[in-house]
Amino acid sequence: MTGAGTGDDPSRTSRYVGTAFYHDLVTRFADWQADELEIADQEVRESCRRLLEREARLLDQRRDDDWLGLYADECLYWVPASPSGGDPRREVSVAFDDRRRLEDRIFRLGSGYAWSQLPRSRTSRIVSNVTVFATADADIVMVRSNFLTAEFQAGDYRNWAGWYAHRLRRRADAACGWEILVKQVNLIDCDRNLRNPSITL
Repeated sequence: MTGAGTGDDPSRTSRYVGTAFYHDLVTRFADWQADELEIADQEVRESCRRLLEREARLLDQRRDDDWLGLYADECLYWVPASPSGGDPRREVSVAFDDRRRLEDRIFRLGSGYAWSQLPRSRTSRIVSNVTVFATADADIVMVRSNFLTAEFQAGDYRNWAGWYAHRLRRRADAACGWEILVKQVNLIDCDRNLRNPSITL
């Protein structure tokens, strides 16, 4: 796996996350939920819904490597700390993980030394209200969905709720025909004390 145009392995370097990446991210995640951009094509909507449900199932089943396989080589997992989504160049994020950090996360979970996940949490995820929006690129869509995740760990029960923004790109050999470029997790309580969430939301 090499980063586009850099010759670097995105699992080992973060070279693709730079000034242009941040600028494009903020631009692409602003004003994308316009009614006129909503895609009505049932085949497209169904394939996106299936991908989001597959992602939820893999996370619940702790199939971390298979979950990461849904993502593009150059990807981002982003949990803003402000209700508006914010600008990660200027605002704190709960999580802002590129490919390298996601692979670190999975390695740590499998090492037996991720103390915050000993024992591993049991989770049940619900994904609903999936809506797909067109972008300027015919091979890329934005998807909004609502989520509710129940987590149980060591006698402690927690709920996580909010909405996802997925940026997906068509890829014929990928699950359901799409790969995930960016997953933004918008928690309804993102601006309160979250006690350091240790699961992938």
